[in-house]
Amino acid sequence: MSASELSMSLEEDYPEIREQVARLCADFPGDYWRDLEKQPPSGSYPTAFIEALTESGYLAALIPEEFGGAGLPIRGGAVILETLNRMGCSAAAGHAQMYTMGTILRHGSVQQKAHFLPKIASGELRLQAFGVTEPTTGSDTTQIKTKAEKTGDGYVINGQKVWTSRAQHSDLMLLLARTTPADQVEKKTHGISTFLIDLNEAQKNGCTITPIDAMINHNTCEVFFDNVPIPASALIGEEGRGFRYILDGMNAERCLTAAEAIGSGRYFIEKSVNYANERVVFNRPIGQNQGIQFPIAQGHAELEAADLMVRKACAMFDAGLPCGGEANMARLLAAEASWKCAEACFSAHGGFAFAREYDIERKWRETRLSRTAPISTNLILGYVGQHILGMPKSY
Repeated sequence: MSASELSMSLEEDYPEIREQVARLCADFPGDYWRDLEKQPPSGSYPTAFIEALTESGYLAALIPEEFGGAGLPIRGGAVILETLNRMGCSAAAGHAQMYTMGTILRHGSVQQKAHFLPKIASGELRLQAFGVTEPTTGSDTTQIKTKAEKTGDGYVINGQKVWTSRAQHSDLMLLLARTTPADQVEKKTHGISTFLIDLNEAQKNGCTITPIDAMINHNTCEVFFDNVPIPASALIGEEGRGFRYILDGMNAERCLTAAEAIGSGRYFIEKSVNYANERVVFNRPIGQNQGIQFPIAQGHAELEAADLMVRKACAMFDAGLPCGGEANMARLLAAEASWKCAEACFSAHGGFAFAREYDIERKWRETRLSRTAPISTNLILGYVGQHILGMPKSY
């Protein structure tokens, strides 16, 4: 398909899915999420919520029908995640399964796809852990230190990952590790491989998972590998080409998490408008005041513009067109618009925004993360400046 033939919906697409997901979310109101946050070290995993999503087939939405999934395009997955956040839930609790499984689907062997995808679709196996970021490398993935050294019947893993969310609640981890030292490859992106490892077995053989106490309930962890053996069958695709495989899935991640940000933004706008119309101070609704009304209107306008870019990025991804620029810009614009909506909502609620029972502060904390992870706004700006506008590389 050429760019001139590209089409995308400007209406509320997948209305049945939106309605069904909204009904599911009604079983998980604000007090469900608040109760989870009361548990140490920084909250408990929303097991019941994830089980409901799995049983309804939503976490298998992007898995092809032949492997037990719904076979939806990425726009369908984006609508699911957007609706979850719009209804006040946390899509991030299960979103990794949607974009990590793509690496298996696109680059896994026939045997790997046949073995893992049906079990992921049914919920028998949980794929929620993505082992990429390391303490000393951050976003510079090419400098990762975790090593996978070849042995007679597989590999031995040594190293450390950080900010690996949901590792304690996942059976599988998609892991990025060096199989050839950085000083022995022609390009720094070479010599990195992708593995699908069994976390349950790994924890019996030198893998340690330690929770990180954080400001939001993302169940994020540090993962340590101390001579952890894994079979040769854990390798996805060709050895040394893993960095390219991960990049191949990043556009999906950008599209899906951008849709989440759109959903959060809509949550804040709806909350803001309702409260601004109902709250009366000085004998008139506070929404009549420009200081309240205009920031909400500004956030809404920017959110609508960001939504168009998200739709475009999804349409291009589903059409098989190059969409790195669009996916990154969608992620940037959605994160920034969502944060603007969050700030407007927080200000409109005044002191009540700090009260946990209103759920504003919880969603405000979650939305702030979208400007930092899984990719920061600065990295996206660097990408746009270099790869789209043709300026010198900034980092």
